[in-house]
Formats: sequence, structure tokens, C-alpha cells
Amino acid sequence: MAHLIEVKNVYKIYNPGENEVRALDGVSLTVDHGEFVAIIGQSGSGKSTLMNMLGCLDVCTSGEYRINGQDVSHLSDDDLSEIRNNEIGFIFQGFNLIPSLNALENVELPLIYRGIGREQRRRLSEAALRKVGLEKRMDHRPAEMSGGQQQRVAIARAIAAAPPVILADEPTGNLDKRSGADVMEILRGLWREGRTVILITHDPKIAESARRVVTISDGKIIGDETKADAEMAAKVG
Repeated sequence: MAHLIEVKNVYKIYNPGENEVRALDGVSLTVDHGEFVAIIGQSGSGKSTLMNMLGCLDVCTSGEYRINGQDVSHLSDDDLSEIRNNEIGFIFQGFNLIPSLNALENVELPLIYRGIGREQRRRLSEAALRKVGLEKRMDHRPAEMSGGQQQRVAIARAIAAAPPVILADEPTGNLDKRSGADVMEILRGLWREGRTVILITHDPKIAESARRVVTISDGKIIGDETKADAEMAAKVG
């Protein structure tokens, strides 16, 4: 079976020439269907650049990036937007909810862009909100919810249309310890259901939730470890 994500010898270079900065310096990486991968690195390591490329928010200077078999390395902005809409569910540190919309409407919004009809998107959105435990908060706006509840709305928005990849960027960064733990348990639950989850973090404790940990530093991958089944069972049990 082909890899869900395949990155080959990717470079992202700013200011080419004498003062160039290699944000990504020959990165190669594969992610298979159903994996839970944490990409960990400190500020300036290249993890945010890699996340932007994996999420089709940016393109590489050179190299190859395939998602679901399609090379997206040098697509136009419109084509990248279509890939994002259809292939990736985003969870951001800052939630990125629309303040004037309630939880249900926030979850429905990207489904409108996908061209999903009203009845189906309402059904998908309600199911996603129930999955994250917000069946009684569907009519609440972001300002009427805690940070943890807002992040659960963001997770529901990301999973409603069952995209192949869930990309979570520092999803607990703005949350207290308990809310952060709740969010990570939801992500682990999605992985156990067979979803593919890619987690971007600077926190080793958060990275421990993942089955596989990829470490990036100075634009290079310097570590790639997968936990044994017994070790993972202990972590999630």
C-alpha cells in the first residue's frame, strides 16, 4: 500500500545565496494510514515550516511532497486550497473559530466549502460535536465556552468530513493542564478509531501521547522512533 504522506528530500530556503536560511534542509518522511505521529522541535527548528508544507499552506523550494499519491509540491494556490479542503482537518493552537457563529455553525462552515448539502452537513456536524462531548453546547458561541470547549469545537470541525489527515498544531498550547489532557485523549481516541493524526509540538510530554515521535532540529530530522505495542498500551491505558 502506498504511503498516505511521502516527503522526499525537501528543502525550504529563504534568502537564497550568501545569507540563505534553510528552514527545511533535505527532509524525508513518510506517514502511513492510521499512524499517530508527533513532530517535535524547539522554536526555530523547522517544525512550523514542515507543518505548513504538510498542511499545503506553503510549498517547498525543492523536493517532492505527495499526499494520497498526488504530488502537491508545486501546485497553484487554488489547487492547494482544494487539497486542504478535501484531505486535511486542521486543529490550531488559537482555535480559529468565528466569534459570530455558534459551535454547530463553526463546524458546518468548511463543509459548505466542500459543497456538502445542508442536511448532510448538519448531520455530520452534530455527530462530530457529539463525539467530542459537546452535544449540549451546539448553540453556544465561542465567547460562551471555555478554552477547552472551544478546542473541542475545533476538533469537531476538523473531523466532521472524515479527512484522511488530522493535523494538530500545538493543540494544547492555550489550555490548562486538565483541558489539555482532555484534548489529547480525544486525539488518542480518534487514532484508535483508525484516523491518521499528525501532532506538532515543542513539548516532550505531549509528544509521548503519539505512537511515533519524529524530532526535527535546524531543519533536519534527527530522530524517528516508534513505540512498541506494549509501551503504547501503557501510555494510552
